[in-house]
Amino acid sequence: MKKIIYALGLLILTVSCDDNALTDLNVDEKNPSAVPPSTLFTSAEKTLTDQLVNSNVNKNIFRLVNQQWTETTYLDESNYNWTTRKISDNHWNQLYVGPLANLMTAKKSIENSEILANDPEYATKIIVKKNQLILIDILTVYTYQILVDTFGDVPYTESLKGSGDYLPKYDKALDIYKDLIVRLDKDIATIDTHGTAFDTADVIYSDDLKAWVKFANSIKLKLGINLKASGLESAIANNAILTGAAGAFTSNEDNAKLPYMKNLPNTNPIYEDLVFSGRHDFVPAKPFVDAIVAKNDPRTTAYFATNLHLKDDDGNDVEPIVILPYKGGVVGTKNSYSKFTHVSNAIQEANFKGTLLDYSEVEFLLAEAVARGVAVGGTIESHYTAAITASMEDWEISATDIATYLAQPTVAYATATGTWQQRIGEQSWYAKFNRGFEGWTSTRRLNFPVLVPPATADQAAEGQVPSRMTYPIREQTLNATNYQAASSSIGGDKLKTKLFWDVD
Repeated sequence: MKKIIYALGLLILTVSCDDNALTDLNVDEKNPSAVPPSTLFTSAEKTLTDQLVNSNVNKNIFRLVNQQWTETTYLDESNYNWTTRKISDNHWNQLYVGPLANLMTAKKSIENSEILANDPEYATKIIVKKNQLILIDILTVYTYQILVDTFGDVPYTESLKGSGDYLPKYDKALDIYKDLIVRLDKDIATIDTHGTAFDTADVIYSDDLKAWVKFANSIKLKLGINLKASGLESAIANNAILTGAAGAFTSNEDNAKLPYMKNLPNTNPIYEDLVFSGRHDFVPAKPFVDAIVAKNDPRTTAYFATNLHLKDDDGNDVEPIVILPYKGGVVGTKNSYSKFTHVSNAIQEANFKGTLLDYSEVEFLLAEAVARGVAVGGTIESHYTAAITASMEDWEISATDIATYLAQPTVAYATATGTWQQRIGEQSWYAKFNRGFEGWTSTRRLNFPVLVPPATADQAAEGQVPSRMTYPIREQTLNATNYQAASSSIGGDKLKTKLFWDVD
């Protein structure tokens, strides 16, 4: 594999009025600094993945809200106090000012590039140009879905205009979803998989355009499932599910993963947050640990470190402490790092890959599609089993251990407890241990597992596990008119306000 060089720090444009607004007024947008589109594309892939993978409580609290991890000392985030650190502002900025701004800048540069008709490579360069714009669009669609699934209504048609519009309106989440599906349909129909795009600058798929088609179809399937769950626009939802399913991932070889490196600054963010920093801020949460231990889940060895602790909370050497069985930290309270199970060493490796979307998620979505009456082929049980198997294989669990797990009456679809929502929802939660955001999305849509907020939860949560993030404080103050309209549109800017697809 060729060595990958990531582009860092290319935060070019802003979405709305911010602290840099006056500075931005002095930027000549018609003659920007000459940053190659390929560099911007690489940066977008990395910054997007970084935001979904990292565990920095200033930016990503999704493993905490989904009760897969919990905190040891600083407890605000596990108790849903997300305003002190302005987490909504940071998550919003990490997506708008990071990948979306880079993708938009790259798009403009490519669109404005001229290919002369007498160029001997004219036909080839035209194909490359078209394919580059399509890959940019697919990644843009993915990023906007994350924003919608976090906040609800968000700036879309008026976003990313820089000094052209610092006060963008918020589009309705449903309308954004519908447009994202249209965009993906066009991307899939027009990409030339025999051509090339960004070559080695594409650090996710190394310019395998057939893989990008599968990625686009898998995103469309996810959009379709959420739309189907809303009970709105059934025809659009059914078509997105059917066409997405027909071209989606079919094995772990298709997974959208970004390969990190062994050396800073391009390492796995978890390595930076937990190892390089020397901090001990998190342990696996009791609800998650208890659930998979009760199921005899062999992924315990992949998710959790060996329960032999040789350091105390301050990192000092101590007599070995063996904790058996695995012991998860209590959500919302202080948890001595030395007395609870730890996140596995594998997840903390510097070059552990970051996942945007995987085959296991696709199979869970297909199981849900069948359960919701969409004829994607197969049965709920076949897709449920394939989803669990895919997850375990991706975590390098042996075939024997997988078969043993699936044979348990508490796991086998035909005999597992509860409705289809419970069976799929709980297993999806187990599979998404290191994918907090998508784990939270699955939990919200299916209402399983049933998560209980800690007794010490912040009043802003109103006694519930949050269904969304509130809008950034900066938007409330600097884009007040559009903020108020959006807040009214979604039913109130509250943590408990449900997104349009969260209706079951």
